[in-house]
Amino acid sequence: MGRRTERSDSPRGNRSMTTEGPRGAARKDPGHGRSSYDGGRREGTSPRGRASPHHNAVSEPRSPRQPRTDTKTPRSPLRTKASGEPQRIAKLLARAGIASRREIERMIEEGRIALNGVTLDTPATLLSNLRGVTVDGDPVAEAEAPRLFLFHKPSGCLTAERDPAGRPTIYDRLPDGLPRLMPVGRLDMTTEGLLLLTNDGELKRYLELPANGVERTYRARAFGEISQTQLEELIEGIEVDGIRYGRIDANLERRTGRNQWIELTLSEGKNREVRRVLEHLGLQVNRLIRVKYGPFDLADSTPGALVEIKRGDMDRFLHYLKNPIPKGAN
Repeated sequence: MGRRTERSDSPRGNRSMTTEGPRGAARKDPGHGRSSYDGGRREGTSPRGRASPHHNAVSEPRSPRQPRTDTKTPRSPLRTKASGEPQRIAKLLARAGIASRREIERMIEEGRIALNGVTLDTPATLLSNLRGVTVDGDPVAEAEAPRLFLFHKPSGCLTAERDPAGRPTIYDRLPDGLPRLMPVGRLDMTTEGLLLLTNDGELKRYLELPANGVERTYRARAFGEISQTQLEELIEGIEVDGIRYGRIDANLERRTGRNQWIELTLSEGKNREVRRVLEHLGLQVNRLIRVKYGPFDLADSTPGALVEIKRGDMDRFLHYLKNPIPKGAN
């Protein structure tokens, strides 16, 4: 805390979207120019090391290289029940990438989901698989292996599948040939930066839950006056209009006239949290960029760029979330 750094107006330095180890440095695979996670701190590594790019970035929103087809579908690190054990239909449909659990519950209320031709009326229906299930009359395929993408969301588009008013959405900027993808959390229309997309509703939910402590980092350009001391008080959390916001690690980066560049790291991600907190402190946010989500880094990617995370890196990250290294452990 109290640290100030000089940066340009670009979201990050001169790098592509990358991942870094959740606790340890990313290690480079000799001879291949790729990196892989080191899940914990090891001798000779930095606790905040940065990985080299190790996946295919798409500098423009065009179709990415098709991923290789594995002969064996990897097991999702989120699955906790044995294969074939009955589960709630809302959970199965979320895993299949149809929608979030909450959205599926609404779809059931609207009579859009049926089993063997019979419309369902409760999300508590237990099934061992999705055979015979239809959504809006269309059969539902079994869940594919979870996939995770990093998308550099431009300002001026909604984080929504469609908009009744006809405004552009993130799906207008995505290339063809992708699976059905859902955003992990949301960014406002004028907020830009890193947005995670996945085909797995359970993975989406897991990454969004505040209890899992996945940190998000933002850079905000705001008009007004504020001191580093005021920002440091946010480490204890703050209440705004009856809403309690948790710990926020905020640092004043630099001033340009009466505009301040502020970096904020938080783990709750409540609706419009950064804007509301800074407005409460007397600042007017005129640009907001999410630069990091967990170990995934926006770097210097261009708006509209899309990157798919390697399966191994995603699995190691999720394993770390479920088995964090105790503080002070070597």
